[in-house]
Amino acid sequence: MKDPIIQLSSLTKSYGKTKAVDALDLKIYPGEIFGLLGPNGAGKTTSILMMLGLTEPSSGKAYVCGHDATRNPIAVKRKVGYLPDNVGFYPEMTALENLSFIAELNGLPRAQARIKSQEMLQTVGLANEMHKKTAAFSRGMKQRLGLAEVLIKAPAVAILDEPTLGIDPKGVDEFLELIKQLSKEQNLTVLLSSHHLHQVQRVCDRVGIFVGGKLLVEGSIDSLANNLQQQEGVSTVIMLENSGDSKRFEAALQELPGLRTLSVDGDSIKLKSEKDNTADAVRILVQHGAAIVSVQRNDYALDQIYHTYFENSKL
Repeated sequence: MKDPIIQLSSLTKSYGKTKAVDALDLKIYPGEIFGLLGPNGAGKTTSILMMLGLTEPSSGKAYVCGHDATRNPIAVKRKVGYLPDNVGFYPEMTALENLSFIAELNGLPRAQARIKSQEMLQTVGLANEMHKKTAAFSRGMKQRLGLAEVLIKAPAVAILDEPTLGIDPKGVDEFLELIKQLSKEQNLTVLLSSHHLHQVQRVCDRVGIFVGGKLLVEGSIDSLANNLQQQEGVSTVIMLENSGDSKRFEAALQELPGLRTLSVDGDSIKLKSEKDNTADAVRILVQHGAAIVSVQRNDYALDQIYHTYFENSKL
């Protein structure tokens, strides 16, 4: 396996007796999109600021692109592009002027900065808006321009803090697809912080659920779903055609392997099992003459995974 491009070890930030980030251990690898998922106030932004060397940890270490973010923040900033949740530009300057200015600040000669900026504006879908003043830009257009600003320095890592906040649904779709495309084409590592579960699920290779300053769990959505399935079991609800007809199938269903619970109520049969035996249950019912109307299985999507860990964290 490749060495991690971001490695956090027992990273902690305290404000008085309150721990905003509590012993965060995390590894993110080159080329992946990692979603840091949690509610507002969970400590996501504080963690990002420590990765960028913009605030010092109370204890622990943050290594980004091989550099200690606390001791060598300038080296980290050269390798990392950061898009905060509320990006600002000079309103009386055009998109091209703003981006060219940023490119020059990053060391590009003026002529090259203008050419590179035009290319980046094309990449993020703002080619037709490059000569428009940013004062007239919508939130979504500003976020695209912010992404162009991140990319203008050709970073190894892009950190995006709530990048879709306040953008309309169509704009969100386009922005997320752009992130996926850029990560794949440029082997760009992306850390995406968000509290929008469905957006994280759409683009991220792995996710970490972050609540109350603690990383509760991390992994691919499939692996988290499998782990939760082993803990909670697989739930299946089968609806039959004839109301009250389900009782006569109860004894046959009791023979299902790994069955934890079985409840029968009118035309509804509810099963919870160690593993997914939905197909076996349907086969038994059909063999015994049941008329099945619908079958619904709990597949543990990200929202269910999140809420399960979130609720357990309160216990």
